[in-house]
Amino acid sequence: MKQMVLQKNEEILILDFGSQYTQLIARRVREQQVYSEIVPYQIEAEQIRAIGPKGIILSGGPASIYNDLAPLPDQGIFDLNIPILGICYGLQIIGHLFGGEVDQSVRREFGHAKLSIDDHRDLFQGIGQSLDVWMSHGDHLTVIPPDFDRLGHTENAPYAVIGNRKRNIFGVQFHPEVVHTSQGHTIIRNFLFRICGCEGIWTPEHFIESSIKKIKEQVKDKKIICGLSGGVDSAVTALLIHRSVGDQLTSIFVDNGLLRKGEAESVINHFKDIHLKFIDASDDFLSDLKGITDPEEKRKIIGKRFIQIFEEEAERMGEIEFLAQGTLYPDVIESQSTLGPSVTIKSHHNVGGLPENMRLQLIEPLRELFKDEVREVGKILGVPDPVLQRHPFPGPGLAVRIIGEIDRERLDLLRETDVIFLEELKASGWYSRVWQAFTVLLPVRSVGVMGDERTYEFAVVLRAVTSLDGMTADWAKLPPELLNRIANRIINEVRGINRVVYDISSKPPSTIEWE
Repeated sequence: MKQMVLQKNEEILILDFGSQYTQLIARRVREQQVYSEIVPYQIEAEQIRAIGPKGIILSGGPASIYNDLAPLPDQGIFDLNIPILGICYGLQIIGHLFGGEVDQSVRREFGHAKLSIDDHRDLFQGIGQSLDVWMSHGDHLTVIPPDFDRLGHTENAPYAVIGNRKRNIFGVQFHPEVVHTSQGHTIIRNFLFRICGCEGIWTPEHFIESSIKKIKEQVKDKKIICGLSGGVDSAVTALLIHRSVGDQLTSIFVDNGLLRKGEAESVINHFKDIHLKFIDASDDFLSDLKGITDPEEKRKIIGKRFIQIFEEEAERMGEIEFLAQGTLYPDVIESQSTLGPSVTIKSHHNVGGLPENMRLQLIEPLRELFKDEVREVGKILGVPDPVLQRHPFPGPGLAVRIIGEIDRERLDLLRETDVIFLEELKASGWYSRVWQAFTVLLPVRSVGVMGDERTYEFAVVLRAVTSLDGMTADWAKLPPELLNRIANRIINEVRGINRVVYDISSKPPSTIEWE
């Protein structure tokens, strides 16, 4: 299965050693308009040489450098003459491999710490004498390696920042990528521009221009179909490809029976100006899903059916060689292990549910973007504002918001609760303040009393989170009076629901979606 790869003029490679903040490092680099990509720590030095990045960042990680199975990079990366920044465990790797000593701290350091700056050049250009930083480590560097200088220290970490200017290798024990570190963005910016020599050309305009060129080169005069769901990702994908190859593109909207209320009509209205074909396959999807309760199986069944529909449609249309879809970078990260032994969080049907023997060549022009970057691209392309500002919606639809078995009755219950939740959020002004909001139908019934009658009906969960990119998220602190109004409406207006609860878990440790 072939995939499109966008060419970059400058990029930063992030070697992943298992830190919970690895994706956040990538985001912080991109905020400086520099392209970043996460790769497994096992990547070989010659592979990096072939890529030719402007710089390398070694992420943090949960391991101790002295564990028998401690992850270590190919030491050849230090001979590539490419600037390197090690963060937390990344600093300890540098210290260990260059002849320093890393020991277990007498007192572990998690949370806020005061960093005293010993050298204001390079990483700390434009920063004062000290700053608050965020620590998360048990080991620390106790003996600095030869040819390295101490650039900063804390009360508990004598070598909290080190650097070898001749080789452009630096390490920080704290996490500059998190918001708890003051001026962390300045430290990252100094590494990118002062040390790596980046120019900051990763802009929405640059992405559009490069993507159009690449799509034209790959598609040539062939025809292409695009799975259009009506969400931000597929809408931007469709308009980007339409701008590239015009009428060679046919967008296909499939009603899989797992959509929100009124969604099909909305999609048809918003995209009437491009070649759009509507297919009602709801009976097929619901038949496939009958009796299925495992979320991974749900996703793969849905992905397989989507591809089958697209391939059958391609045969009817004739001479279709390409399938486009709106896979994003977080889908890729969460659907495959970057760190090797780490666990896959979920298979996204855009990524993990595709058959290996599919006949169509896959084009995923947004595969390298986070959600906020997609919205920036979409704004330039002219995506309608109601679509552009729409909350993320999972590819498998309501199938992963019904815990357990799926049937039409449960789908209808979930649709009605979802409509009420979103209506109240929009009326109160909260819709634009949260990243994502939706309801989840639980596979349990609870006892209730309505009037003088005993009820035994379903419970529904309200889920609303705040986030920048979906990689991490916190539960939204909705006002109690708003939650009360939403709960009252759902219980009074949706027959079959007698209990409403609010999800106050963050990501991590939870995921945003329940399945």
